[in-house]
Amino acid sequence: MYAVDPVYEIDAALATSTVAANRPTPGPGTRPGSPEGTDAMPATTSAGPLFDPFAPGFTDDPYPQYARLREAAPVYQHPIGFWLLTRYDDVSGLLRAPGLSVEDHNVTGPLVELRESGNQARTDGLSMLDRDPPDHTRLRKLVSRAFTPRSVQKLRPLITDLADDMLGQIARAGQADLVESLAFPLPFAVIAEMLGTPPADHARIRELTGTLVRSLEPVNDPDVSAAIMAADEELASLAAEMIAWKRRHPADDLLTALINAEDDGDVLDDDELIAQTLLLYIAGHETTVNLLAGGTLALLRNPGQLELLRRDPGLIPNAVEEFLRYDSPVQASRRITLEPTEVAGTEIPAGAFVMLSLAAANRDERGFGPDAAELRVDRENARQHVSFGAGLHHCLGASLARLEAAITFERMLALLPGLALAGEVRWNGRINLRGPARLPVAAG
Repeated sequence: MYAVDPVYEIDAALATSTVAANRPTPGPGTRPGSPEGTDAMPATTSAGPLFDPFAPGFTDDPYPQYARLREAAPVYQHPIGFWLLTRYDDVSGLLRAPGLSVEDHNVTGPLVELRESGNQARTDGLSMLDRDPPDHTRLRKLVSRAFTPRSVQKLRPLITDLADDMLGQIARAGQADLVESLAFPLPFAVIAEMLGTPPADHARIRELTGTLVRSLEPVNDPDVSAAIMAADEELASLAAEMIAWKRRHPADDLLTALINAEDDGDVLDDDELIAQTLLLYIAGHETTVNLLAGGTLALLRNPGQLELLRRDPGLIPNAVEEFLRYDSPVQASRRITLEPTEVAGTEIPAGAFVMLSLAAANRDERGFGPDAAELRVDRENARQHVSFGAGLHHCLGASLARLEAAITFERMLALLPGLALAGEVRWNGRINLRGPARLPVAAG
């Protein structure tokens, strides 16, 4: 969703580890590490693990599983070894906690073999999403110098023009797939403009990035794995060509700023520059698709909230926060414990891979009240969602995400007053970068 850093600390190690969730699991037992006196939570039931992202219908609607976990096992160790947190206070606390890692080499125990057998992209470990201080501090500081509020606000006219043009085309056609006609091309065009990339085959880049993000999901098909690795190599090559071109043609844009970014003589080396460029390029559009499409779908399925927003467009900025809370475009983040860590009375051992369910935390009644499972565009504390992460890895592109969404929904309400669903919604089948893949609408 956004030239975003944090939002989307999605980890390939988690993806590969969850593949094993389809394998037979041990019988019920207690949570390893639970101190004496705490309630023992079974790792499995007769139907399988309490958390099963491969269950039929999960990628269309994961929230019933998350609700059960929040009540039955809020600090849950999956039979294959990783831990899952689903309550707001626990997720928010660990996102902000010092002394935790995001570097996969710190994982110990049964997940090591799974991690090493997973899909590893060429740039793994080089982007700031995958680095701890002091490397993370250095990389983020250099990138932040290029990613300023001024740079984001300069894009307002472009975003408005793009939204007006795309929404106008939908109005004239009378119906469209909102993902293909708006939610995907708009953020793609915005991040390309912000980076200042040279003329390129954007259709090919869109295809490659769509393939590459499959590495963030469980993959056990050798052909898909090969396609992911090939896409990674081709994208890295394209990024290197873009950087070389930009060195010859500097301009007032993000890519030039990244190339020139310096802090006391420290600059990004070539591999780091490629990794940050690809991170911004991919995170800058792939996740925003889910915000725009998911937010639109939420409104169309809640006509009372849509009508409220039409009556009071001043609620749009808060509505964007509610869309982020209600259906997080990135569903999970991760942390790795470097020492035993207590969460809600349960001790998680050192070297544990901890999956922080942003989506589950955002629907926790303890954080957002008894109607947390409902969409409410005037929700007073909507902005307290954790969809942008928190702490050191808080999303660097949050302001761009908010700007793109606010402008798009403002123009949508103005240009498509009769917008309605016009067919069956198809989800993209992803566990983490989850959102509609097809959203048929009628302009009205």
